[in-house]
Amino acid sequence: MIEVSAALLRGAVFLAGEPLECLVTLRNPLPPDATSASSEMLAWASAQIHCQFHASESRVALPPSEDSRHDVQAENETVFVPNRGERGHCILSTPPKILFCDLRLDPGESKTYSYCEMLPVDGPPSFRGQAVKYVYKLTIGCQRVNSPIKLLRVPFRVLVLHGLKDYQCPQDEAVAPSNPFLEEEEGGAKKDSRLADLATELLMAATSRRSLHLYNISNSRGKVGTFCIFKAVYKIGEDIVGTFNFSEGDIPCLQYLVSLQTEERIQEAFQHRRGQPVSYSTHARHQESCLHTSRTSFSLPIPLSSAPGFSTNIVSLKWRLHFEFVTSREASQRQAPPEGPPLEEASRWSGVEQMDVDTFSWDLPIKVLPTNPLLASSVSQVPGANSLTI
Repeated sequence: MIEVSAALLRGAVFLAGEPLECLVTLRNPLPPDATSASSEMLAWASAQIHCQFHASESRVALPPSEDSRHDVQAENETVFVPNRGERGHCILSTPPKILFCDLRLDPGESKTYSYCEMLPVDGPPSFRGQAVKYVYKLTIGCQRVNSPIKLLRVPFRVLVLHGLKDYQCPQDEAVAPSNPFLEEEEGGAKKDSRLADLATELLMAATSRRSLHLYNISNSRGKVGTFCIFKAVYKIGEDIVGTFNFSEGDIPCLQYLVSLQTEERIQEAFQHRRGQPVSYSTHARHQESCLHTSRTSFSLPIPLSSAPGFSTNIVSLKWRLHFEFVTSREASQRQAPPEGPPLEEASRWSGVEQMDVDTFSWDLPIKVLPTNPLLASSVSQVPGANSLTI
């Protein structure tokens, strides 16, 4: 018996274009004083990254698969297929790397191997939607002689920042200032750190630009108020802050609801039926009664576990703010309650029991980008490690 464990070195969230590093440890759990006959042998082990695509058959029409091979493994088969036994389609994979061949472990002995692979920049981001899913996994395959292959899978999450691959190799790297008091970094490590720093700089530049966006809110009866937001580009983990001004409106607003939503749209060529509805998911909402309110505001957090906006040949994901307003048909409802009389002349004021109202909605598109993968890893529910016994 051999225990095999795999652990990602830097959390379970990565940017496309970053290197993924994993330590694979194999251990013979028998006590060291066991006999030599208790030594264990493994023929080989390989590792590979792949992206598995799942689609809802009722919403997505995919062409028939050209791969007609049966998903059955013979007892002595040595072909390493990382996605064997999984549902869906493998749409992206890296070349397999052999970790070792003919490994012998004595009782109590363990050996650790390092696996490193660059994540492809042309793949989709990790996404779990209502119609499709993109799931990334690192698969380690191990086999004893004349035994079936055992697969150990470690799931992880990939964020895609479009345009990052165009800046991976800056031309001024050779003339960049260096610190003589620090040890020279290896070329790969230096490039990796520059890539992470560059991604952070690009995200900061894109999401820190503030400009006042002012919108008039009105319906067929007149103006309700104005809405103000300070930017339209965010990264996951940020808060969306907006303000309302109802003091200049002609129509009293009784209540409003703001929802942060994603729009999952199947591309026309892959729709199961023409004109099928778009899928919406709500990630945060704010509801408030605002009669006799002149100014108010809201704050909606973008969950770190959500996917940024993206588009593939099958599906596109967009973000929006969805507003719903309830307004009164009587302008007199804007009047505030009368001021209280002196204590000796007690009286009571109560609101109306019924009123005629109108409702209407409005959608405001926003752009949501990825965030620093280290920040997303701090709250990720993906463990980034797994183990099995052969």
